Amino acid sequence: MKPPATGDNWTGLREGPLPLEEASAWAVHPSCGAVVTFSGTARDHARDRPGVTDLEYEAYVEHVIPRLDRIIDEARSRWPDLVRMALLHRIGPVPVTESAVVVVASSPHRDTAFEAARFGIDTLKATVPIWKRETWEGGTSWGLEPQHIAEVEGAAGAAPDAVGGGD
Repeated sequence: MKPPATGDNWTGLREGPLPLEEASAWAVHPSCGAVVTFSGTARDHARDRPGVTDLEYEAYVEHVIPRLDRIIDEARSRWPDLVRMALLHRIGPVPVTESAVVVVASSPHRDTAFEAARFGIDTLKATVPIWKRETWEGGTSWGLEPQHIAEVEGAAGAAPDAVGGGD
């Protein structure tokens, strides 16, 4: 997975480690004073699931890149000063401590970069058909709660004037 030779959008889906440092470096631009990089890493526990040992991601591959592109398009409509944005996700096995997803946003000022990156990860999780299976001390599951895939345009996400929020 290489950064695009031209353009300010980088989306990707792949097996194997994600290019975290390369994505952060790619987002640096002479007009930008802020680069925000989010790395969602596999951890050794989940709610009511101690001792997670394995994670595996599957995707409806044909739909992933078009949806990632739509997320960036929506981010650009909300934050016109967004310069570069990357949305990269891993499929297949992901060992604990490795990145499953990387979101990078750069802009002239930090507010836009933080808000666009937050919108990117939140909207990706709600709208992109990627599923996670966890194996832990008590079993294996594709998740406790079913989640319906939403349309990018209907995703709540952060708005440019939003304050606060959280999980």
